Amino acid sequence: MNGYFITGTGTGVGKTYVTAAIARTARAAGQRVFAFKPIETGCSRCDGVLGGSDQMILCEAAGNWQTGLLRGVYQFEPPVAPAVASPTIDLERIHRVFLEGTSHADLTLVEGAGGWRVPITKTADMSTLARACGLPVIVVATATLGTINHSLLTLEAVERDGLTVAALVLSRQPSDDPDVAATNARVIKTSWSGRVLVYSGSENLAAFHVQHVPRET
Repeated sequence: MNGYFITGTGTGVGKTYVTAAIARTARAAGQRVFAFKPIETGCSRCDGVLGGSDQMILCEAAGNWQTGLLRGVYQFEPPVAPAVASPTIDLERIHRVFLEGTSHADLTLVEGAGGWRVPITKTADMSTLARACGLPVIVVATATLGTINHSLLTLEAVERDGLTVAALVLSRQPSDDPDVAATNARVIKTSWSGRVLVYSGSENLAAFHVQHVPRET
């Protein structure tokens, strides 16, 4: 199974931005992409229907072929952790939908909600969902002040949980200082031996994708 589980150092760090970019790159390379955010909070209603904006972005980036639960299993209005939004989230149900989606795709991208330790149930968090998916992990972080600590702590947690980290992606926004972002990446590399990328919409992420996600034959 080709794919990645995309987590972040927190909420609003650019997970959807990076995941959608990978999806678009894969489609341009001729791959069929399943881009899936199974749990999303902070959703809004349109014509009485509750929907997640992140999942919508991912579906459009993947070619907008996903329907039904493949467009997200759980959506909640309150902008809170999933375990706070609902006590009845079923991880086995999510996994069944995940397997269905992967059966139709060359590349599967699963985006978690918030960060690695965000609770899903009383006994499970995003790391539990990532282990169930069995995909290598991409950690997304901001490129600004504070990211060194947040990134290293998240990388440490993912690896301690026994999962492989494919890359750390520092998501640089247009207002971010590129020199600061580059310096942060260099400092992180002195403490962690994996791949660190600064992504701002350039070709860097495309090169990462082409190298690490070959199309199956």
